[in-house]
Amino acid sequence: MSNDVRHARLQIKVEGMTCASCAGRVEKALKALEGVQNAAVNLAMETASVDVSTSTITTADLIRVVEKAGYGASLASKEESSKDTDHYALSQRREARAVLIAAILSAPLLIPMLADLAGFHWMLSGWIQWALATPVQFWLGARFYVAGWSALKARAGNMDLLVALGTSAGYGLSVFEVLRSEGSGMGHYYFEASAVVITLVLMGKWLEGRAKRQTTTAIRALQSLRPKMALRRRNTGEELVAIASIRPGDVVVVKPGEQIPVDGRILEGASEVNEAMLTGESLPVMKQPGDKVTGGAINASGLLVIETLAVGSETTLSRIIRLVEEAQAGKAPIQHLVDKVSAIFVPVVLVIALATLAGWWAWNGDLEQAIINAVSVLVIACPCALGLATPTAIMAGTGVAARHGILIKDAEALELMHRASIVVFDKTGTLTVGKPSLAVSQPYGIEQAQLLSMAASMQRGSEHPLAQAILHAASHSALPIPLCSTLQAIPGRGLSASVNGRSMHLGTSRLMHELGVDISPLKDQADALEAQGKSISWLAQTQDSPALLGLFAFGDHVKPTAALAIAQLQRLGIKTIMITGDNQGSADHVARDTGIDKVYANVLPADKAAIVKSLKTPTDTIAMIGDGINDAPALAVADVGIAMATGTDVAMHTAGITLMRGDPLLVASAIGISRRTYRKIRQNLFWAFVYNLVGIPLAAAGMLNPVIAGAAMAFSSVSVVSNALLLKRWKPKSANEKID
Repeated sequence: MSNDVRHARLQIKVEGMTCASCAGRVEKALKALEGVQNAAVNLAMETASVDVSTSTITTADLIRVVEKAGYGASLASKEESSKDTDHYALSQRREARAVLIAAILSAPLLIPMLADLAGFHWMLSGWIQWALATPVQFWLGARFYVAGWSALKARAGNMDLLVALGTSAGYGLSVFEVLRSEGSGMGHYYFEASAVVITLVLMGKWLEGRAKRQTTTAIRALQSLRPKMALRRRNTGEELVAIASIRPGDVVVVKPGEQIPVDGRILEGASEVNEAMLTGESLPVMKQPGDKVTGGAINASGLLVIETLAVGSETTLSRIIRLVEEAQAGKAPIQHLVDKVSAIFVPVVLVIALATLAGWWAWNGDLEQAIINAVSVLVIACPCALGLATPTAIMAGTGVAARHGILIKDAEALELMHRASIVVFDKTGTLTVGKPSLAVSQPYGIEQAQLLSMAASMQRGSEHPLAQAILHAASHSALPIPLCSTLQAIPGRGLSASVNGRSMHLGTSRLMHELGVDISPLKDQADALEAQGKSISWLAQTQDSPALLGLFAFGDHVKPTAALAIAQLQRLGIKTIMITGDNQGSADHVARDTGIDKVYANVLPADKAAIVKSLKTPTDTIAMIGDGINDAPALAVADVGIAMATGTDVAMHTAGITLMRGDPLLVASAIGISRRTYRKIRQNLFWAFVYNLVGIPLAAAGMLNPVIAGAAMAFSSVSVVSNALLLKRWKPKSANEKID
């Protein structure tokens, strides 16, 4: 029997959630399913992301559990289609029509009340009021009864239950008064309260839906970059085919002004490519044969012939969309507090409403007044704003960050980044360009050509920047490159291999010391080169006895924005540290050029993580920035890992944030959007709590009528979403601007 255990994340669309209590109920139901490790329900996106640990659980099982909890569920689509857009437009038209009809029916009930405040006393008969209020209550307001009943069956509460109970109490009291006064108009009717409250709630949900739609504009903009067709070149000619037909290795032709359909490498042609939507870089980038291009970018001026490297879900664009979606669906740590409050919110409100009813009736014996005050409590108490406060801010924040080249993988990284007090940098490829050139090759006891030829043999096929520099130099000199065997990487030290039957070693001073190789003949020259900021590698053989064969010195350039980035972080009160496996001289040279606070040099990959771990304290939050495979352990250990997209996939998968341009200035920008988003989360939660902390006591004290309470409740949700949408205005600060 196969013991196939699967660890996967399934996502479903959840319909019918109206408040944080609903989201909590769905989440609880999913977590109760055996084999579910974790479930996160996003009220704003109306989705549930579920981590499962067994191959027996399917999406159908999750849908069944959600439906049993009283909500609609369906398979979440991977990308927004025109059908989804049409469905949204139809839903919005339906909502708008319901609001309009409710407003038309409620207006005749509300106008006499407003006229009475202006000194004009007239009133519709009770029968007419009853006729106008009934369709609002039971036709347009039917959704509240359906959802409220589902909540009751599940022994839970939600916003719909509060609205249904509150408006039913006002409506029922009015019907009693109509029957008692036989519709003479002499009774105290509250039809306008129940009808207007339903109208306001419907209007609030309609406005909220429109606002929530705007928080997903970044995702929809990225999805719109996905090309549908590609011009494929075959031996028989060129043919226009669907992108799904393209496979890795296929050759595609991209004309000027067209969208690049695949991730690939340029075979022929040169052109400026606009990658703004992917990297945030506003200026087009010149691309030539051998350069890689990304699907979704725009070819500006020249004809390009591209070899396909990745298509479909494996493209950079698809990975970006996937990561942004996961970040928006995730929960920030602060959301757990909201979940705890939401779990007990509705029961507490019901108790307060009953206490209000009993208290007022006992105090003045006026049952009508007691019911109306209790209705006000039920209506103003809306957990909807609480449920929207955090996810809408995260959706807007991660969306605008992605638009500017900052890809945030999860909500926790977004929340933690604002607290960063120490930022740790790798050197090569992070603070430096990462494309070193061979500055010096100094033989010792052998010919120059032999030194370079043997080193190139050991580096053949390697993608490491130093290896590429040696191979480029050997190729430029048209040197023969012999084959090597038994090639072995020595982590953090270098390489060993057999070249022409000789046991060869290429690597650091540490490696030479461990092998017992005497490097003193070239030590003074190496020290002088290190002082100039050069990186040193040694070549030695150990066939009979350890013997030095020569040294290589590599030069790299500090990125133009590195010093500005360090200065920007220091103005924020953040301590900057550099950890590198390179020599002390090269590290000190970069530190002087950038102004970095502290340097750790000659550090092995495993030790990088240990140093980062040692920096962590209860009061310090550590952000680590790197781009290589050797940085992955340190990125994982840090509170927030930040990877350069110009580096390796391993680093990007490990990190919580990826900088799509590889620009150090984006580190401060990531802190900036994190601070701004977290501020919005706190503002939203403050207002969501204040609405209830202030509104419920006022309603219980009889100082709010149900109409005002309904308006306040509707406004609370809309204001929270609107406040989150202000994040869409955020732009990265320039090097000299203050980050707030």
